[in-house]
Amino acid sequence: MTEPAIRLLVCDIDGTLVRHDKSLPDENVAAIRDLVKRGVAVTLISARPAAGIMPIARALGLPGPFGAFNGGTIFDAGGRELVANKVPHTTAKALNDLYSQPGVTRWLFAAGEWLTSDPDNSHTAREVLSSGLQPRAAGDFSPWLNTVDKLVAVCDDDPVMDRIEAEAFDLAGVTATVVRSQDYYLDATAPQANKGEGVTRLAELYAVPLEQVAVIGDQANDIAMFRRAGLAIAMGQARPEVQAAASQVAASNEDAGVADAIARYIIPTL
Repeated sequence: MTEPAIRLLVCDIDGTLVRHDKSLPDENVAAIRDLVKRGVAVTLISARPAAGIMPIARALGLPGPFGAFNGGTIFDAGGRELVANKVPHTTAKALNDLYSQPGVTRWLFAAGEWLTSDPDNSHTAREVLSSGLQPRAAGDFSPWLNTVDKLVAVCDDDPVMDRIEAEAFDLAGVTATVVRSQDYYLDATAPQANKGEGVTRLAELYAVPLEQVAVIGDQANDIAMFRRAGLAIAMGQARPEVQAAASQVAASNEDAGVADAIARYIIPTL
């Protein structure tokens, strides 16, 4: 049976569209621009805030709308929020308490700000590049817990992160989406702020049925959108469980995997 032609590509950024050093391969830029010329809309969805997505969107010449905070915030090319979902205060407080333990750095994104419990964390410099924001040190996050877009536990110890992830998942239940956006980042966002819901909202805004949507990603937080889209593509360096959730696997992000995915899996449907 012939697959339906892809009319919308929804692409993750970190670990997918950009390299590990956050640079954007020329091959990916050229492939996306060519795809747009062929009549396929392209948008971005990311755990990043809007400030970290807009420079990439401008470099690609994309008009929006886009999905920030794993799709919990939908915004246009001018940065205007069309949808904004927040973590409930009670859940944000409980997760903040859980994340407040030795060896774990807390990041909180709210009201266009990025707060950190440890500005010297080794991942801070790369997050500055990703988020488009400068962190502000704060020991007490209480004043911002009413307006949380994203609360992150940052830790490089896999067993510790596995334990915190399990505890956070049980604690949050249906009141928040808890998922890793990187092996060392555990994100908590609003219940509606997951890439499955995000790609559904974006498809509606672009007036494209989900069976004609392609998605590309590399992490556990991308699996939710893999399950919604007609064509799901994992990056070559993604973990086995992420690749298994996709219908196709492309080259790695270091090898312009988005350009590879477009050439091998999307253009043949047109």
